[in-house]
Amino acid sequence: MRVSEYFNLGRSQPSLDFVDVDTEKDASVFIEPGAIRQLPDDWGAQCVDMLTSFFDSVLDAIRAGDHARIDDLVRGPLSEPDETHLGWSEGTSRGRGVGGKRAGLIISSLEKSKAARTGLLQDLEDSALFIEQIGPDIISDITTNVCKGMLLAYTQSAAARHGIPLEEVPSGPVWDPARREWESGFTQLPMADTGRLLLVPKILVRYRQHLDRDEYYRRYLIPKLGEEEVMKPRSQLTQVLKSGEIRPSVSKLQARYPNRKEVLAEESSERPEIFQRYKEHRRKAGTDPMTHVEFTAEIGTERPDFDAMLRKVEEIPPGQEHASRYHLAVEELLTALFYPALTSPRIEYPIHEGRKRIDITYTNNARQGFFWWLGLHSIPCRYVAVECKNYQGDPANPEVDQLSSRFSPLRGQVGLLVCRTFKNRDLLMKRCRDTALDHRGYMLPVDDADLRKMVFEARSEFTPVDARLPEFSLLKDRFDALVS
Repeated sequence: MRVSEYFNLGRSQPSLDFVDVDTEKDASVFIEPGAIRQLPDDWGAQCVDMLTSFFDSVLDAIRAGDHARIDDLVRGPLSEPDETHLGWSEGTSRGRGVGGKRAGLIISSLEKSKAARTGLLQDLEDSALFIEQIGPDIISDITTNVCKGMLLAYTQSAAARHGIPLEEVPSGPVWDPARREWESGFTQLPMADTGRLLLVPKILVRYRQHLDRDEYYRRYLIPKLGEEEVMKPRSQLTQVLKSGEIRPSVSKLQARYPNRKEVLAEESSERPEIFQRYKEHRRKAGTDPMTHVEFTAEIGTERPDFDAMLRKVEEIPPGQEHASRYHLAVEELLTALFYPALTSPRIEYPIHEGRKRIDITYTNNARQGFFWWLGLHSIPCRYVAVECKNYQGDPANPEVDQLSSRFSPLRGQVGLLVCRTFKNRDLLMKRCRDTALDHRGYMLPVDDADLRKMVFEARSEFTPVDARLPEFSLLKDRFDALVS
């Protein structure tokens, strides 16, 4: 039974911002620190601060030979985070964890590794390439423990939004990045029959590691070693072609330098610029979020039923008395429709110290399509605002001014004005165009008919197994009409 079923949320994975895990078994995905580093918001920045301060503390203790400090950092606090239900456990979630005997093996591997002692390791995820006993699952477990404070806050926020009951429980160790120490107390979490639940934003999970050891070995380290061998006279790791050209022998190089972690650590420590070049390549390439298709394939969640969500919006009668239902139905549809470009929906988000509220705000994580295009053209869109108007008539100047007052260079200057229908679309577009030309932001009017068009586009792109993400050309056309 998934979280959505256990708490009768009336939603499935596509319209939920967190991973809709089974409350008993593990989902075969893990938290990827590289995904956290890509987040554009303050929540992500605080998680990065936690990861950096923790791993720097571990490396400092290793280089200082401070065994007691290492134990304090790793052995006890890094428990098995079964409450996320992420990982590769079979049957009931139990986690592989970092505690007990396994912690001792990890500590021993870190202390012995040249990569840890020489400064080759800089980020937590680097250790999966060079340190024995550490793989993607352990990186995920460590990340979960270190970022637990932020995940607790996220879980409580998601629970409040979806009406999930909370119970007071011990927090377990929580990392304090300012003091660089673990602290414990009490917190509130959802409880299932199998125990407490810690919800994880689905934008953070992957089914494969961002840094790929095989890719680094084959495309970066071996070619570098080959270049060095060619420069040596009579190297046994090269071959002479009929033309007289000397080339490295890949098979001989791989036999001499096998793809083992201790070999990669040794050779990369002597050539740190090669690993830094690889990391820079991976940083620029980024790590793509899992799509709806991949969630279905990897953890068995439902595919999005865009038509059903659209019908829910269309069946709500216009009028102020139905405004709340309309607001929630629009958010459910847009959350599924715009993922993974827009994530972290917040309802009735307060601004100006609570004096104003935005119906819905999304964090812009787009890596392609319309919302990515906006950032490419230096249009402030860190967050995207949505105002919902369940009117029988068209929004007038006050409603246009209301949305524009929600914009700012820091929050973003792009938003959607979602309405039922436009009796005079030309007039509304002129009002929105006036606002854009006055540099007060870009408001994109969207009615039920427009939602149908976007659903059609998303459904068409979603059908193939290798589905591309929709570009939302309708929004691009509407934006162009504001500035042309």
